[in-house]
Amino acid sequence: MRLRSALLCGAALLCAAPAALASEAAASVSLINTWAGYTALAAFVLAYLLVIVEDVIHLRKSKPVMVAAGIIWALVGIAYLQAGLKGDAEAAIKHSLLEFGELFLFLLAAMTYINTMEERGVFDALRSWLVSRGFSLRTIFWLTGVLSFFLSAVADNLTTALLMSTVVIAVGGTNSRFIVIGCINVVVAANAGGAFSPFGDLTTLMVWQKGVLSFVEFFDLFIPSLINWLIPAFIMSLTVEKLKPEPLKEAVVIKMGAWIVVGLFILTICIAVAMHSLLHLPPVIGMTTGLGLLNLYAYYLAFHDHVEIPTAESQGPDHIHLDNEEEQFEPPAGQRFDIYKQVERAEWDTLMFFYGIILCVGGLASFGYLTVGSEWLYGGLGDTTANVLIGIISAIVDNVPVMFAVLTMMPELSHGQWLLVTLTAGVGGSLLSVGSAAGVAVMGQARGVYTFFAHLKWTWAIGLGYAASIWAHFLINKSLF
Repeated sequence: MRLRSALLCGAALLCAAPAALASEAAASVSLINTWAGYTALAAFVLAYLLVIVEDVIHLRKSKPVMVAAGIIWALVGIAYLQAGLKGDAEAAIKHSLLEFGELFLFLLAAMTYINTMEERGVFDALRSWLVSRGFSLRTIFWLTGVLSFFLSAVADNLTTALLMSTVVIAVGGTNSRFIVIGCINVVVAANAGGAFSPFGDLTTLMVWQKGVLSFVEFFDLFIPSLINWLIPAFIMSLTVEKLKPEPLKEAVVIKMGAWIVVGLFILTICIAVAMHSLLHLPPVIGMTTGLGLLNLYAYYLAFHDHVEIPTAESQGPDHIHLDNEEEQFEPPAGQRFDIYKQVERAEWDTLMFFYGIILCVGGLASFGYLTVGSEWLYGGLGDTTANVLIGIISAIVDNVPVMFAVLTMMPELSHGQWLLVTLTAGVGGSLLSVGSAAGVAVMGQARGVYTFFAHLKWTWAIGLGYAASIWAHFLINKSLF
C-alpha cells in the first residue's frame, strides 16, 4: 500500500488564492508577441508533455516543470528589462513564491498527519473493518464514492481524494483493475463534491471571497454536482466485480494514540477554517499550528509509546478491538516514535510538482497569456460557450489562474452564469488525471497503477457526466439566468 501523498485540501486549496496575483502586474502590459513569450510558452508545453507521459518514460513529473519554471522566469526577467520594467519581474515572482510557500506548508502538515495515521495503523484498521463487514468490491466502490462526494464539501477535494484513495488501494490489494476504477471514482466524486461548497475547492473560495456569490448560493449546484459524479460512477461500476476483497493475512496492529492523532487532525482542520473564516488569516497558519500540536503529542508518544497486540479472539474477521493493557509492550529505545520520520515520508515529488506548476503558470501570466485568453473567450464566444470551455481548459491548465483571470476581467454575468463557471472550473479537472490537484496527488499515491492513460480511458464517461451536469444546471437553475 502506497501512502506517501497527503491529504488536506479542504483547507489546503484555500492557500492558493494569491497565485494569480502575478497576472495582475501583467495585465497592464502584454509581452506574448515577443521571442521570450513564445519561448516561455514552448518550454511550458514541452514540460507538460513530459508530465503526461511520466508512466512511459519513468521521469518524475516534478523534474521537467521545475526546470521549465526556471527557464520561464529567466525569460520574464529578460523581457521585462527589455520593456523597461525593472523590478516588476521580482515583484511578480514573489507572489508566486508566496503562493507556493503557503500551499507547501499546508500540504506538508497534512501529509505528516496522514503518514502518522498510517504508521499508527488507522488505515489498516479501516481496511480491516471494510473487509470484516463482508462488503463486495462494488459496494466499497460506491461507499468510497459517496464518502468522497460529501467529505470534499467540508474537507476539500484534495484532502478527501488522498484519504479515500488510500482506502481503495488498501482494499484493492493486488487487484490493480479495481484500484484504477476506484481511484478515478474518488477523484471525480471529490471534485464534484467540492464544486457546491465555498470550502470545497480553491476556485469556489475565490468566487465567494470576491463577493460574486453568497455562501448559500453555492448550494444551488448540489444536484448538478451530484449528477456529474453519478453518471460516470454508474458506468464504471458495471465493470467492478462483486467479489469480496482478499482477506487479511496478518493481524492488524493499532498503535498507541492512533485515534488521538485522528482527533488532532480534525481539530487542525477546524483551526484552519476558523483562522480563515473568523480571523481572516491564511489557513496555513491553522495547519502549522495543528502540526505543532502533533509535534507536542509526538514528544509524549516518544516516551510512552506501546503497541497493542491483538488477542486470538480479536484476530477474527469480525473485529479488531484491542484493549487488554496486559498485552501491550514497550518498544526498544531505538524504535520509539519519531515525528520527523513521518515528515521525511511526505510525497516530495508531488510538492515539487506544485512548485513547478505554480511558477510556470505565474510566469505565463506575467507575459499576459491569461488575460488575452480570457478576453478572447468572453469577447468572441459568448458567456455560455466560454464558461463551458473554461472547464475543459481547467483540465489542461490549473483552474486557479484560469478562474482568477475570469474574476480579474469581471465580465457582466448573471448569477446563473457565475454558478456555471464555478461548476465547470470545479469539475472540469476530472476529465484528465492531471487536471486537478486531487488527480495529481492520487497519481503519486497509486504510482504506476493509476496513471494518465488509465484515467484517459474513462474520459468519455466523465465527459458525459460533465455535459449532463451543465444541462441539469440550466434546467434546475433557469430562473438565475
